[in-house]
Amino acid sequence: MPINTLDSFRWPGCRHDYCKERLESLLEIADVRIDGGRPWDLRVHNPAFFRRIFADASLGLGESYVDGWWDCARIDELIYRIVRARLPDRFRCWRDLAAAVQARFFNLQHITRAFHVGQRHYDIGNDLYSRMLDRRMIYSCGYWKHAQNLEQAQEAKLDLVFRKIGLKPGMRVLDIGCGWGGAAKFAAEKYGAEVYGVTVSAEQARHAREVCRGLPVTIELKDYRDIEGRFDRAYSLGMFEHVGCKNYSAYMNVVADRLAEDGLFLLHTIGSNVSDHCGNLWVERYIFPNSMLPSIAQIGAATENRLVVEDWQNFGPDYDRTLLAWHDNFECQWTALRYRYGDRFYRMWRFYLLSFAGAFRARYIQLWQLVLSPQGLPRRYDAPR
Repeated sequence: MPINTLDSFRWPGCRHDYCKERLESLLEIADVRIDGGRPWDLRVHNPAFFRRIFADASLGLGESYVDGWWDCARIDELIYRIVRARLPDRFRCWRDLAAAVQARFFNLQHITRAFHVGQRHYDIGNDLYSRMLDRRMIYSCGYWKHAQNLEQAQEAKLDLVFRKIGLKPGMRVLDIGCGWGGAAKFAAEKYGAEVYGVTVSAEQARHAREVCRGLPVTIELKDYRDIEGRFDRAYSLGMFEHVGCKNYSAYMNVVADRLAEDGLFLLHTIGSNVSDHCGNLWVERYIFPNSMLPSIAQIGAATENRLVVEDWQNFGPDYDRTLLAWHDNFECQWTALRYRYGDRFYRMWRFYLLSFAGAFRARYIQLWQLVLSPQGLPRRYDAPR
């Protein structure tokens, strides 16, 4: 049942038939049909949808889905086909240009804005994340090389991270963007490390302190730019997407300054195939404020004369599978969550999880793990896989 009706959204002089024909011809390239019978075909409830797509591009696609103007049984497959056919390159709107100009002139991830994403995304409810994620509440890509389920994939990822940085008992390790404390607890319990974690989310910090009680783990509500001290090892899992290109060099300076001379740092981040200065408008507005994805060139420029890249691994397709696992959990638990979050949130969150899965499947975005050292290791680095 559509949430909005045609009368709720009209553009003066809009030509729905022309826009529909134009959209149909473009979607044909991606093997997607309007009101077709396949799982990835669009079922349009509101004819104003066609005009809205050309007016607002990707922002309009996401907003119109949340508004109930269209449906699709397999949004992940729809997005996969659209992205694989490079259709997003044909859709640009004035808001895209405005966002790009704003990002060029302003530091949208300045320290004064650092806590926005924590308040608007990570603090919305630990009940949601505890039901959607694995038991450790790890909110980053799992490692599915030998895993059969989400629990195994996330434990394998944590183990991979700590083997890559050679974590040993008694080492002091920095967790930049510690989430709900799952990784810190794993490092302390399995590897005997002393962990210092920071997050910009008050709810994450509260939960992390609870789950790590009694362990050599310290959790603080703090921006990465305010970290002090010296560490044998450091890692960051799914936080670099909030740093912003104007701050990449400052971020790498913090890492280099905080690591021991023979230390190692693992950066786990989503990556973009192209260099940009701002993120997807729909994602930035509704999911991750002030976010953007780094490119290889941007990371390379930020590490130059600061850190040595010892290893770079890409397992982006594993994020497709991780997101589908999160989506399955979300769907299964929705009855318990519905009263608090409501139907519009359901559509927004569903579009978020499945559209990201489709983008990873199309290899439009990647998942990288980099291992870096302050001065370069004196020996050859053989990365675990």
